[in-house]
Amino acid sequence: MSELRDELRRALAATPAATAPELAAGETEAAVLVPLFEADGELHAVFTRRHEDLRRHAGEIAFPGGRRDHPGEPLQETALREAHEEIGLPPSAVELVGTLAPVRTFVTGYLVFPHVGLIESGHAWTPSPREVAAVMELPLSALAEGYALRPMTRRGITFETDTYLVGEHLVWGVTARILGELLERVS
Repeated sequence: MSELRDELRRALAATPAATAPELAAGETEAAVLVPLFEADGELHAVFTRRHEDLRRHAGEIAFPGGRRDHPGEPLQETALREAHEEIGLPPSAVELVGTLAPVRTFVTGYLVFPHVGLIESGHAWTPSPREVAAVMELPLSALAEGYALRPMTRRGITFETDTYLVGEHLVWGVTARILGELLERVS
């Protein structure tokens, strides 16, 4: 695992860390954890499928995460706390290996800071019954193979966007943008 950790740290440090952009009016800071593990010789990422009845991002596939609880909370702690709350991943089981560029949501007003963490394979997930409908472990190679620009319709507006399709799992939106940078860095 130390070799993988070192490779990930190099890949994630390949580009100088971007300075945090200024918050736009009404925007909220949030953080996600991008949990990665190696199984059968390849990297996998852990995602959640959000419940269909949630007010924001209902039914979407996402990395575990959420908004900062209080202004003094470091965003990496936000990502670890949310992963623990949403999928039962203890912070002590995560080795943070880098960050990706912050990404804005277009409709819901979040500025999302992705933190990449290395975990062991074989976790028994405990999805939050309030937020998480399912936990998925998807190989990065399958995600890369499933990439395409696809038309999406939301709120009556059709647009073409980056997507990743693995079986019935469609990743799009801010999660697809985070995944795109991750795949670019670790390929």
